[in-house]
Amino acid sequence: MSPATPSFKYIKYTLQDITATAALGRQLGHIAREGDTILLHGDLGVGKTTLTQFIAQGLEVPEDQYVSSPSFALMHEYQGRLPLFHMDCYRLAGEEDIEGAGLLDYIGGPGLTVIEWPDRLGSLQPEERLDLILKPVNETTRTCLLQPYGESWQSRIAALSP
Repeated sequence: MSPATPSFKYIKYTLQDITATAALGRQLGHIAREGDTILLHGDLGVGKTTLTQFIAQGLEVPEDQYVSSPSFALMHEYQGRLPLFHMDCYRLAGEEDIEGAGLLDYIGGPGLTVIEWPDRLGSLQPEERLDLILKPVNETTRTCLLQPYGESWQSRIAALSP
């Protein structure tokens, strides 16, 4: 894993409400492939875990497997069309903590890995990935920048419907 160059600049979505967030999350879950990684950037409370809940729906994770923030557990695993490995690196200091926690074992593995607070990964971020940068506009609206790294993500993101 090393620094990567984005495939193209980015795609910007304005998520007006929870319905728009749900639609984007479900689409991302639907197009996800084995070994994919999505990195979720954004401040506390911006909706990273909420978006992950909708990604899980797109992966057909059963509703009885409630997707919650893995802040204290570091990672939660859910079974759907693909396994979902939902990580939260907020409490980790950096690369050594990431490696020590064994989280790298899941990146590029048999499912989709979604990582909150990915800045903690440093140089351990995978080259092939999708970065989502969430920013609040107001209480219900968010902007979401989708930045694909790698041809596979680029072609799938280009085909998304806004």
